[in-house]
Amino acid sequence: MWLEECDSFAELCRGYLPYYLLIVLPIFIIISPANPVAASHEFPVFRMHQYDLHGVPHGCRSAPISLEARSLTGWSTSRHCIITRALDLAPDTFYSICSKAGALVVVLPEKLDALTQEERQHIMALEEAMLLGPEIPIPVYFAPWTPDLQLILDDVSSSFLTDENAGSAAEAMLNSVSASGYQVVVASSQAVARTDIKVATLQGKLSGAGAEEKLPTIAIVAHYDSSGAAPELSFGADSNASGVAMLLELARLFSALYSVGRSRPRQNLVFILTGAGKLNYQGSKKWLEDQLDGLEGSIIQDASYVICLDSVSTSENLYVHVSKPPKETSPGGLFFKELKAVGDSIGDVHVEGVHKKINLAEEMLAWEHERYSIRRLPAATISSLKSHKSPARSSILDIRQNEQIDILQRNTKVLAEALARHIYNLSSSQIFAESLSVSKDSLLSWQEYLSNQPRAAPLLADKQNPLVTTLKEAMSRYLGDVKVTFHTPDKRDPEFVFYDVTKATLNVYSVKPAVFDLFLTIAIVSYLGIVYVVVHNFSHVYNLATSLSVAKSKTS
Repeated sequence: MWLEECDSFAELCRGYLPYYLLIVLPIFIIISPANPVAASHEFPVFRMHQYDLHGVPHGCRSAPISLEARSLTGWSTSRHCIITRALDLAPDTFYSICSKAGALVVVLPEKLDALTQEERQHIMALEEAMLLGPEIPIPVYFAPWTPDLQLILDDVSSSFLTDENAGSAAEAMLNSVSASGYQVVVASSQAVARTDIKVATLQGKLSGAGAEEKLPTIAIVAHYDSSGAAPELSFGADSNASGVAMLLELARLFSALYSVGRSRPRQNLVFILTGAGKLNYQGSKKWLEDQLDGLEGSIIQDASYVICLDSVSTSENLYVHVSKPPKETSPGGLFFKELKAVGDSIGDVHVEGVHKKINLAEEMLAWEHERYSIRRLPAATISSLKSHKSPARSSILDIRQNEQIDILQRNTKVLAEALARHIYNLSSSQIFAESLSVSKDSLLSWQEYLSNQPRAAPLLADKQNPLVTTLKEAMSRYLGDVKVTFHTPDKRDPEFVFYDVTKATLNVYSVKPAVFDLFLTIAIVSYLGIVYVVVHNFSHVYNLATSLSVAKSKTS
């Protein structure tokens, strides 16, 4: 040892000690034991929705984060960002976090398509609380599961012990000092209202035989946007990719009938794809105002019936939602009769009518047909869902399932046959068969295309959106007079407002807690104080050390 190699304490002071103080001590103080690469992680995250509807704010109102990460049971103040699994977060706990914590990061399950029914209901209940609850003042982000994020989640959950879990005050203090923490940073600017909003509505038609303006018209409508707790995670495979796929398949089938003079009926068909359906059907509202209140002629003013398609691929039942039950001899009543007959005969599909009056006092209408019923147009919504309150209509769990395509094909066949029988006034003939049958491949390709991209209204609200362009091209292949109209909210009193910052990068840094810095400062000050005392009393220390060294040498 270097201490034994010294002949005396004086030699130690003159030779070895100063060098060791200058080299070893700075190394221990300055160099951190943590690996800088392993101490930093980046994850893509998606911000909770934020919009205003009729002047009422919805969703989270903040975006940047720079806080200490804590678990669901270890946080206590607004200086903490809670990181937790979605399956561990209850609606009541969510409200408590939003009122007292600084931020929230929700880690999604690894496989959203492999959840149990109980897990799906739990997450949809949480989403419902987020969508229907009051505005959220703190940043809320959703993070897809990754192995690294799971390690951080486990570390955060086990590193911090609350005072209640500690055996004594000393143990609680020791846990606080020795624990390794994480700093969560989202270096995003504050979200601002967008000024470039353009909500597109597409229309096309098939003209019947005879004087077009004198023929009755049936309109088929579907909204193409989706909804969920986070815009970037709103894929809407059932609501409403299935409705759009069905509408385009109906356009393909009936365009073949209308293209031949002898099979062209004395009935006009109008196909409409609307935007912002999840925002109280703003696309339909604006389109109806332009059609019915404008100076130009309307293609829907004298419509005999309006059929809206919404969520048509999750059940073997079809529900016809109406605001007022149609008379049996009216176009709506006759079509409903044909729909029930076709469902019983060729599809084994149960068709049921559901009557619900329009409640104008509610912020959101129940179904899209209510927009047309308000303008005194006979209308109905056909859906696989019996209630408009189903949380599956606005959920990030609305992703494509393999069994959906068979249900969608069967429901499309039932609706196409019923509509054809109604238009041609037939009773039992099967029109769409063999080469003119419902194409499963066509339905599958459209549902895959639509459900593979998020379609929340804020993500589609620009004039050159690729999705709108693709839908226009598809409609142009089958329909005539295809047009796209854009709705821009009023700048002075907008009915809805969208905000930017829908996704960001989450940076997680491994750090020591603030109390560790306090104890480190105390230790350094104590050390410097001891050095100061030794230096100022060095003669006494030197004499003491020399006497001890001499005594030791005599003994040996």
